[in-house]
Amino acid sequence: MDIESVAPTEIPEGAHLIDVREDDEWTAGHAPRAQHVPASSFMEHLGELPEDDDPLFIVCRSGGRSFQVTQWLNQNGFEAINVAGGMDIWFESSLPMVSETDAEPYVL
Repeated sequence: MDIESVAPTEIPEGAHLIDVREDDEWTAGHAPRAQHVPASSFMEHLGELPEDDDPLFIVCRSGGRSFQVTQWLNQNGFEAINVAGGMDIWFESSLPMVSETDAEPYVL
């Protein structure tokens, strides 16, 4: 099965962006409109995903974890798209980021 991937700059405005990085990575910096659902506990939080028919854009730090989650979602009835290069490329592309602390957001 081929997995569709897009660059961070190609994510449509208003799209469902799901960040599957772990808590410390999320706290350091994330996309302002992202929803946090860590890959390590993804199954426990499956019910928190949006229930409409819009695709889910899945992001991690560099694209590995998001690829695996995207693959699983697509095999289980969801429409999911991997964000190639992840938050590393997001940051390099100067896209907006926020932090859960007072520190400047960064990619951990």
